[in-house]
This record gives sequence, C-alpha cells and structure tokens, in this order.
Amino acid sequence: MTNFLQVSTATPTREKAIELARSVVSERLAAGAQIVGPVTSAFWHDGEFGTGEEWQLLLKTTRARYPALEARLLECHPWENPEIAAVSIDTGSKGCLNWIAASTTPGE
Repeated sequence: MTNFLQVSTATPTREKAIELARSVVSERLAAGAQIVGPVTSAFWHDGEFGTGEEWQLLLKTTRARYPALEARLLECHPWENPEIAAVSIDTGSKGCLNWIAASTTPGE
C-alpha cells in the first residue's frame, strides 16, 4: 500500500475551486492543487440524467492526511454530496513524493 494519494473533486465555479484549493493547501491538508476547467460532466443525479460545466481539483496528499482533507472538503464544498475520490500514487519521483510528505506535515 502506498502512502500517497491524488484526490479529486469538482466545483461549479472557478472561484470556488480556487477557494477550496487555497484552504486545503494553506492548512497543509494537501501539498498542492491543480485546477482544471471548465470541463463538461455527464451524470445521474436524483434519478435524472444531466450535464453541466464544472471545475476539477486534483490534490496531492498522504494517506494519513486524507481523513482531515476529506472532512475539510465536505465542510467547505458548495454541494451537499460532492464527489471526492482518492487514488493511490503507486510510483513517483523521489523528489515529488518527498515534497508531498514534507508539505503535508503539520507545523512545518
């Protein structure tokens, strides 16, 4: 099992994506964030098919910091039940993984 994760979520606006990214990175819950968008999503919601424009956030963190990151995203997210998904970073450059670890250490 890896200690590093890439976490994704999406927001309805660029401004909200930036706000969430600044919040979780400044609190050292994520080492960094990329904001991608706008993207077009197709989805099922409340039994109905829909499409919409969203802004995707990709966040890098450690497995140990994930619970706090998820809690903060849920607390600040504009949607009642946002998609928050994490995938393991199985391999990466030593420098990148060290950066994630150092940047998510509280009190650094």
